[in-house]
Amino acid sequence: MKKRTNKAKGVLLVAFLVFAIVVGLLVLRKYRTATQPAQVAPQTEQAPDTRVVTLFFGNEEGSGLAREGREIAVEDTADDMVASVVDELVVGPLGSLAPSLPTNARVLGAHLKGDLAEVDFSHELVEGLPEGSSAEMTAVYSVVDTVAANFPQVKGVQFLIDGKPVKEFKGHLDLSTPIAPDFTLEKK
Repeated sequence: MKKRTNKAKGVLLVAFLVFAIVVGLLVLRKYRTATQPAQVAPQTEQAPDTRVVTLFFGNEEGSGLAREGREIAVEDTADDMVASVVDELVVGPLGSLAPSLPTNARVLGAHLKGDLAEVDFSHELVEGLPEGSSAEMTAVYSVVDTVAANFPQVKGVQFLIDGKPVKEFKGHLDLSTPIAPDFTLEKK
């Protein structure tokens, strides 16, 4: 009779262990489900289209222009796209290049008219521009070369300040007519 009780105790012990393991696994599964963050359904909205543009800033030595690539959002119209590209010049370089435009300048708008681009700046562009022909030349050609590099149809840029054509910024360059790009100012 003793053998049967030991055997029965063994079967009961095995059944209890199996039961304990099953209950433990169920509790563990419930705990994991309760502590996991809710799964968010993938968003159906796509990220806006972007485009890599070429910007011209002052080179490190201050003796010319240098290129910097940047990814920006694609705008609805070509005019808005030109304004966005020039806005990135106002933001300034991300690397070691020198800013070409004052950071308080604002791009008020841009218009493509055939092979001409008109870029309208706020008066802070002229006010914040350092004195000297080098600063003026860097500012003007960083805008002109940037627009022409990204919009190949553009053969000239007309500068406007607060919606009005300007003859000059600081007296060093004649801006009364559209300025053609000059990529020879780029220093590698």
